[in-house]
Amino acid sequence: MVFVSAYLALSVGALAIAPVLGREPIPCVSESTFKMKSILFCALNRQYVTPELKAVLLDFSINMEQQFPDTTTLVLDANFPFISGFPLLPHLSHNDGRKVDLAFFYKDDSGFLNGITRSPIGYFAFENGPTECAENMITLRWDLAWLQMLWPDYDLEPRRMAHALQLLGEDERVGKVFIEPHLKSRLLAHNPKIRFQGCRAARHDDHIHLQL
Repeated sequence: MVFVSAYLALSVGALAIAPVLGREPIPCVSESTFKMKSILFCALNRQYVTPELKAVLLDFSINMEQQFPDTTTLVLDANFPFISGFPLLPHLSHNDGRKVDLAFFYKDDSGFLNGITRSPIGYFAFENGPTECAENMITLRWDLAWLQMLWPDYDLEPRRMAHALQLLGEDERVGKVFIEPHLKSRLLAHNPKIRFQGCRAARHDDHIHLQL
């Protein structure tokens, strides 16, 4: 009880203190155009970004909603509220408030599924496709094959996915966007900012990584 009470107090305090130190929280429960996918990310204090990145997300989500009404942008892991350089495991680079992951947009036979992802937290539901990575390479590129049968059989919503990558590629504030090459080809995302993260990093065919 002491630990839980102290953790809650520090988490609530971080909401007020982080903006003073250059990090702002992404909404956890919101009616706006973007919010965290899961309350779990907020409970773990993984919803903080720099003001500039928050502005990128706001502009992106507004454009997505204007182009495709009733579309909510779901944010996955962002960063911790304090201390640049402190790793947000298992990510290799989420350590300065300038990186964030976005959930894919999905559909089923009835149409677009707003606010819904294949997995409960948005990660680990992979879109299978060809890869140039060797199977015997030492890497963080896990496949989690045993999990895949648990996820619903939703498809990517191609119009929203293609428009999202186009928006991010054209935003001058965005430096890099990571996604698997087979999805880049499938979604006709030709902007050079949109690139492969490499074979030694985790797979990026379950989410979009972007950074300033």
